[in-house]
Amino acid sequence: MGINGLSILVEQVMSLNPMAQALYVFGNRRRDRIKILAWDGNGFWLLLKRLEGSDRFAWPTDAAIVTLSVEQLRWLLQGIDLAAIKKHPPRYYARVS
Repeated sequence: MGINGLSILVEQVMSLNPMAQALYVFGNRRRDRIKILAWDGNGFWLLLKRLEGSDRFAWPTDAAIVTLSVEQLRWLLQGIDLAAIKKHPPRYYARVS
């Protein structure tokens, strides 16, 4: 699917604005390709990453729409399973004296 098909998918199926300041990430069924659709103010960008061999992307969940941080997108593109990542919880300290 190209730019037109993906932008229609974003708008009509996902009910989102394809021209928003966001990246829309799509994976194929075999999980060996990821397409990223982006709007830069005067046109669309379509980026494609294809893995070679038997490598597969670890897709986040079965949910239709998932919101990722920039860091999580970077991990996904590097092949890191987002479900397996556990960060240390933030700690909050207060002064006692």
